[in-house]
Amino acid sequence: MKKHILSLIAFLSLIAGCSTPYSAYKRIGSFEEIEYKYPVKKVYLPKNDVTIAYNDMGSGSKTVIMIHGLGSYLRAWEKNIEEVSKSARVIAIDLPGYGKSSKDPHSGMMSYYAGVVNELVSELKLENVILAGHSMGGQISITASLLYPEMVKGMILVAPAGFEKFTKGQKQWFRDVMTLDGVRLTTTEAITTNLSSNFYRMPLDADFMITDRIAMRHAEDFIPYCYAVVQSVNGMVNEPVLKYLKDIKVPTLILFGKNDNLIPNRFLNPGPTADIAKVGNTLIANSKLVMVPKCGHFLMFEKPAEFNSEAIQFIKSIQ
Repeated sequence: MKKHILSLIAFLSLIAGCSTPYSAYKRIGSFEEIEYKYPVKKVYLPKNDVTIAYNDMGSGSKTVIMIHGLGSYLRAWEKNIEEVSKSARVIAIDLPGYGKSSKDPHSGMMSYYAGVVNELVSELKLENVILAGHSMGGQISITASLLYPEMVKGMILVAPAGFEKFTKGQKQWFRDVMTLDGVRLTTTEAITTNLSSNFYRMPLDADFMITDRIAMRHAEDFIPYCYAVVQSVNGMVNEPVLKYLKDIKVPTLILFGKNDNLIPNRFLNPGPTADIAKVGNTLIANSKLVMVPKCGHFLMFEKPAEFNSEAIQFIKSIQ
């Protein structure tokens, strides 16, 4: 109990903006030094000339490909991989430019990422693929289902980007705000605040997301990562999917936290998350919407039991 109380005090100090809990963080020379929970495999995709790092667990006739969001990595799914793999093969990937995947410059377009996923499916000879995408990964999944309908049997969209409408001026705001230096020079305090805002109540075991992000700043491949983040924002803005949601034909599970602080954008389109969630649910014909109470943007990590249960039930329903 005493240990738990001390951890809680440290965490509350962190949220209050105190940087001392991270004053002695471990530096890394490259992203390869980041510790992952599960063994990492890699596959080279010749068409796109990229190497993709991934976790691979479970077996079965269906394969769930887990796609992380903006600025994230496959560790975002660590509370879901093992449980979901009891019902299907699970492959969680690092997108190009992120994590342990290759970091050569690329467009960051949603169609580019969708093409990488499509080549991954072909290279690994995967069948009966269900795409599980979080945030930007949700928009990538939507794009992939539209461009490669024969590849996708179903989708699990977790707080997906793409349901919210932005004006031309708002899109330019994103381009102006998200710069290479802005990402590169993010302070420890800002990293802590930004990541904490992804949760309704940030779990203590999500601390690694902060320490990893701080440690990355000294890695030799940090600048290419920053570039990938900037390009990804441009990719989301330049290839919106809202008007194409009505064309999605595959069964789709949509999950949102009721207390999501990121969707809708609180600066540009303040309002209830449920309103945005219902837009997507209405436009995607064969979809089910689940709103999770007391939960923020990082739903699958903050409420893993709820996510895993809904995901497994959905996977079993796919024929």
